[in-house]
Amino acid sequence: MGSAIQEISQQRGHRIALTIDSSTQHLLTSESLREADVAIEFTSPLSAFQNVSRCLEAGIPTVCGSTGWTSSLETVAALCRQLNGSFIYASNFSIGVNLFFELNKKLASLMATQPNYEVILEEIHHTQKKDAPSGTAITLAEQILELLDRKKQWVNDISDNPEELEIISQRIDPTPGTHSIKYSSVIDDIEIIHTAHNRTGFAAGAVKAAEYIIDKKGVFTMKDVLGL
Repeated sequence: MGSAIQEISQQRGHRIALTIDSSTQHLLTSESLREADVAIEFTSPLSAFQNVSRCLEAGIPTVCGSTGWTSSLETVAALCRQLNGSFIYASNFSIGVNLFFELNKKLASLMATQPNYEVILEEIHHTQKKDAPSGTAITLAEQILELLDRKKQWVNDISDNPEELEIISQRIDPTPGTHSIKYSSVIDDIEIIHTAHNRTGFAAGAVKAAEYIIDKKGVFTMKDVLGL
């Protein structure tokens, strides 16, 4: 993701002021960040909170796409507001996926009155992905839970409980990311699928988000970026 973001940023006329990875974490300081207009954070669940907090404390608008750490998301949002900063988080920055989110909500709202359909969610990613289910799958599941009263919670496994929404996670190389939602009845199935062919879409969306927040204050989402 870092390489893809760098390539797209440079194609769009931006200069990379600083690149941080696990071996250069010590360089992430207020002094080194002064050259940057915006930070894009894609790391791991273990480092995302600290990285984002440091960028916001340095007064840098920050875009974050790391997943698996969202239990701390409200803390970061509060910090951003306290500092009058700029922050945007998305479980997936792909424009196609964010359109897929809207499609998922529409289908779930239609299925709310169709109790004969059972729903299941499946996600497939490459073996290097550290969290399961994916952040995108969790977003999709939470959208469904909000609209389908017959489902009370999601589980990352097969379940016999009709009130649980199953999320099935698979890790297969070299899959960049596939998400599907299937509604099944004894008569027919209705299924929507998003399949990423590469990581370019995720990177392009993150750069677009960075361009969006650079002169704004507050906490934003990809719905703001895309005007959805």
